[in-house]
Formats: sequence, structure tokens, C-alpha cells
Amino acid sequence: MRLATDLVCWKCGASLAALPLPLSREGECPKCRAYLHCCRLCQFFNPNVAEQCDEDRAEEVRNKEGANFCDWFKPRPEAHRPRGKGKSQAAKSRLDDFFGGAQTSGGDADSTRDKLSDLFSPGKKSGK
Repeated sequence: MRLATDLVCWKCGASLAALPLPLSREGECPKCRAYLHCCRLCQFFNPNVAEQCDEDRAEEVRNKEGANFCDWFKPRPEAHRPRGKGKSQAAKSRLDDFFGGAQTSGGDADSTRDKLSDLFSPGKKSGK
């Protein structure tokens, strides 16, 4: 019996190493109970195409997170993608660039307040 040693749940990222392969149609994540034989765990899942599937011969599955009977299903190890992590990291990076680097918790709050005051004070000319 082969085990899913390198697979993780598409929803929560929990290891699926204890589960036998092939994954059963009604198989669930032991941690979050998400269905595993679903589009979101499949190597053909692609949210950037119309039916969100790169396999042209596959029938359309409307519920991408529900258990299905797709014959083309092949689980992919990198299916877990924490939501919003990339966007929030990019936003933090832009803020750090704008304010001149990340502030530590022991940073000078008065200095930061002064910079903001200078930036948003009415009547101040830019470039000074």
C-alpha cells in the first residue's frame, strides 16, 4: 500500500501522510474534514482558466471543493495555498519601502509620528 507521504490538505495544509493512495472519493482531511478527491487538490486545477481545469477532456465540475468522480484526478503536493498571505506580504513590503524600512517593537514612536505629521501637515511644501 502506497501512502500520501508528500501530500497536504488543500484547505488547511495538514499532512496526509497517513492516508493510503489512491485517495478515496469520500476521503476527508483528518484535521479540517475537507474533501480530498476534489478539484482543489488536483494537479489539473487552475483558477486562471474558464472552467478552472487544465485537462481538456475532463467534464466540468461546478463545486471545486466537493468530492467528485473525475477520472482525471491526480493529487498534487503543493495544493495548499494560504489565503491572502501573498497580498498581505506585498502590502507590508510596500509600506516598509514607503516609510523607510520595518519598525521594530522598540522603535521610536515619536519619530514616526513626526514623519507622519510632516508628510500630512497642511501648508508644508513637498521637497523640504
